[in-house]
Amino acid sequence: MTQRLISPLCLALLMLAGCSKTVPDAPQVSDIDVTEHVKTALQQDDALKGFNIAVVTRKGDVRLTAVLDNQAQVDAALKIARAAEGVHSIHDELTLKR
Repeated sequence: MTQRLISPLCLALLMLAGCSKTVPDAPQVSDIDVTEHVKTALQQDDALKGFNIAVVTRKGDVRLTAVLDNQAQVDAALKIARAAEGVHSIHDELTLKR
């Protein structure tokens, strides 16, 4: 009787162990590369290329700092930065001219 209970229990544990495998994450992109991807993308946008937007990256978290002319430029900069390879999150320190 004990063997009958142990076998299904062992089988269930083995099945659960097989289900707990983790899939490797996407390849990590270095902070330097993330910064370059974001800066390049921002400079390629006609509405933003004249601005000096500071980009600092730490562990995939990107901080954007600049003074822009209007909210459309802020929105565009955030959208472009979010789409760059390796970006995990954005810290928006973009402000508008008064």
